[in-house]
Amino acid sequence: MKQMQGLDTVFVAMERPVAPVHIGSVLIYDPSTAPGGFVRFKDILSFIEGRMHLCETMRQKMVKVPFGLDYPYWVQDSSFDIEYHVRHVALPKPGDWRQLCIQAARVFARPLDLSRPPWEITVVEGLDNIPGVPKGSYAMLTKVHHSAIDGVSGVDMMNALHTLTIDKDAPLPPDTWRPEADPSQIGMFARGYVRNLTNPIRQAKAMRHTVPGMMRTAKGLIKKEFDFKALMNAPKTRFNGTVSPHRMFDARTFALKDILRLRALAEGSKLNDVMLSITGGAMRLYLDRYNELPDTSVTTMAPISVRDEAEKNTMGNQVSAMFVPLGSHIGSARERMKYVTEETIKAKSFTSAMGARQMTEMAKLAPAPMMNIGAKIFSQFKLADHVKPFVNTVVTNVPCPPVPIYSAGAQLIDIFGMLCLVDGVKLGHVVHSYVDKVTLSFTACRSAVPDPDFYSECLQASFDDHIAAVVELEKSKAARAEAADRKVKTKKRVVRKKMTTDKTLVKTTTKTSNGSPKTPPKA
Repeated sequence: MKQMQGLDTVFVAMERPVAPVHIGSVLIYDPSTAPGGFVRFKDILSFIEGRMHLCETMRQKMVKVPFGLDYPYWVQDSSFDIEYHVRHVALPKPGDWRQLCIQAARVFARPLDLSRPPWEITVVEGLDNIPGVPKGSYAMLTKVHHSAIDGVSGVDMMNALHTLTIDKDAPLPPDTWRPEADPSQIGMFARGYVRNLTNPIRQAKAMRHTVPGMMRTAKGLIKKEFDFKALMNAPKTRFNGTVSPHRMFDARTFALKDILRLRALAEGSKLNDVMLSITGGAMRLYLDRYNELPDTSVTTMAPISVRDEAEKNTMGNQVSAMFVPLGSHIGSARERMKYVTEETIKAKSFTSAMGARQMTEMAKLAPAPMMNIGAKIFSQFKLADHVKPFVNTVVTNVPCPPVPIYSAGAQLIDIFGMLCLVDGVKLGHVVHSYVDKVTLSFTACRSAVPDPDFYSECLQASFDDHIAAVVELEKSKAARAEAADRKVKTKKRVVRKKMTTDKTLVKTTTKTSNGSPKTPPKA
């Protein structure tokens, strides 16, 4: 039995029937690589069951403390049933991409049963009309409660359910899992009561570690190395407000080499900056379509993992965040890239000054009753519809393996992320880089994005604008290089001509000095 951390409890407190707080993915597999060229559902079930002990999330359920007095506990589920967690459906014909997106959104909109281990996998067959996807492929729609994992530990879970080769990898460690009885409600209440009494002491101790970060932050604000403009100037848009029960999902796929090529638009930019700029361009196009484009830039919250090697394969959230304006007020893709890159550097400096790890540690000490009461008041009175937002969206970047991976022998060919939505943020983006592809997917509330096809087109159009900008930049550089080369060649010709003339004069002078004096011929 293990107790949750403060940040994990925040996600439990935020859970509502119409706004479940889980994250997930759409994984597409090509079974032609498996032995025999196909994979049956029972093969998938057997494969997952045989590797569950590699990820402790899989068989642990949460048990809440009476009256929400303290953080919930993780307990090994004595009634675990894998067939409840892994389901099987098929798309009706024609089985196209739009149908898969609708199915994924419907599955994702349903809350998890938090009396069981908080995860589900839905195997979807019938993907016979999706461009670039081989016939006979299938998808797995996964969802896991955010209290159990963050983006990085989600990758650990994915690694536990995949192999690096078609055949099984090296022998697995023995499964030593043992079920546990649910803890006593009276015992949890008593421990929670004591912890609440001693919590101020722990907070005071933790506060000491944040003092250096607060001093660095104050110093940076005085020197204007960073500021709070990203948070203070976030406009209110259709992407803010109270979340409805309905979800929309779509995604775009780009070549990794093209995304890396776009880094040339701004000196010092990273892959993440490129994806932020593309997202900012898409939000600009979408809001402009509805005549709702604000004068100030929309702002994103970008999670940052603070998980170290010792915390790999562990449950819970080890994340901080930075806040970055996406340059939606800038029409030029190149200028937006420069703006986003500069703002990202500022945001990283601010997070570094504060100390991302220290901020995360402080969140672990927030009193559970205050979390529960605050979340309930915020949702019940729909305060998200009345307060000024700090952010307009979320963009999280989760790297995946740079080499192909396999599940039950089937090769993973595409991966798209799905993000929980909470009151105040009705649009979220997930970036995945896998092998030679980068995917940018979005999860939206239907009230904010009723036309996901159009928003998907906006993502593509924004990417195309960036490609056009880098092509223009490359042509300009090539023209300057060619002009410089011509200038050098011209200079060399002048020098060679002068050297030839000088040699002729030297020869003429030498002959004259050996014979009768002659006047050198006129040029």
